[in-house]
Amino acid sequence: MRQMTKWIVCAAMLAMLAGCASVQVSGPVTDDGASAQPVVNPHWNFDPARPAGDRDGYRPPRKLAVLLPMTGQLATAAASVRDGLLAGYYAERRGKPELAFYDTAGTVSGAISARDRAIAEGADQILGPLGRDEVSALFQSAQPVPLLALNRGSSAPSDNGADFSLAPEDEGTAAAAYALARNAKRVLVLSNGDDHAQRSINAFRARLEAEGGAIVGTLAIVGDKPADQSDALRSAATREGGVDAILIALRGSQARLVVPQLFAAGLGDRLRVATSQLTSGTGKADEDKALDGIAFASETWTSAGLSGLPSPATLAADLPTARGPAARLFAFGHDAWLLSGYLQHLAEHPEASLDGATGRLTLDAGGNVQRAPAWATFSNGIVVPLAGAGG
Repeated sequence: MRQMTKWIVCAAMLAMLAGCASVQVSGPVTDDGASAQPVVNPHWNFDPARPAGDRDGYRPPRKLAVLLPMTGQLATAAASVRDGLLAGYYAERRGKPELAFYDTAGTVSGAISARDRAIAEGADQILGPLGRDEVSALFQSAQPVPLLALNRGSSAPSDNGADFSLAPEDEGTAAAAYALARNAKRVLVLSNGDDHAQRSINAFRARLEAEGGAIVGTLAIVGDKPADQSDALRSAATREGGVDAILIALRGSQARLVVPQLFAAGLGDRLRVATSQLTSGTGKADEDKALDGIAFASETWTSAGLSGLPSPATLAADLPTARGPAARLFAFGHDAWLLSGYLQHLAEHPEASLDGATGRLTLDAGGNVQRAPAWATFSNGIVVPLAGAGG
């Protein structure tokens, strides 16, 4: 009962804070300006009885079941996702589906049970689950109704299913595109070796090498007080062929110590691009000035704001679930709602995209949501949007 009371209070607060949604939807048009005809994708099976969509493609289900681990080890993360979803839901002034929340407890059996119960109770679309093992289990067979999982499973989405996540791979691919767009093909990597860094670097390498680029060296940056890298950096700077750019796959607390050494080694004028890890351990402008000028993958809402959502600072003052590192998951939850309302449009219009709180979102033919992150940088130790980043 106490948990339900918290949900009701949170929902009321979000309803008051939410503005009128203004979703930017991009997609192909015909020569006369009309929307392109939908493409039939056998991966999907949407209910033809669903109410007709709006001109921008908004076509939500009648009843949306949300599968989240509101108890268990992922409960804190799930609360941020839930509140972001509710913020997007209440900001939408058009017709909305009935929402029904189901607790998966973060287990495979809980996810399967929640999905089956949701369908039995009339859900015609499902959002979730959140845990990787839960998603992997559900993707072992086709989905009875369209399902958008909030993580990537161990295999591709099953028929009638899609996945959406803040995947490090998306950041790595985007970082490579950013470098290549600036003719930087020889890249030195600084990596702390954790899972996020390895996954983003692997994706970065794949995209870079596909375009004729190469990683010319990788320096391991270990611990919160990494060893002096001056000699290794000077060696990289004088290597035949040189270095065009530096990929920084480090937490901010690590990067603050290593980045000044780039200047001492003669690499300070090279393009510097980083993953979202760069913001971890930051927040003190005087210290974070060492990170000025580094382009890093970010979320649109946290770096530049988003129409229809209060600013991150405003929400953080009232909602712990949108405060600090949780803001990223809050933005993720918002976009989970956005994708739920436009899932059929994206499935039927492969070139369409949504400008969400986490970046620009598209859906490929196999059900993978692709995210092009926003770009930000530090200026005088403060995070600001990076204008004209492109890539």
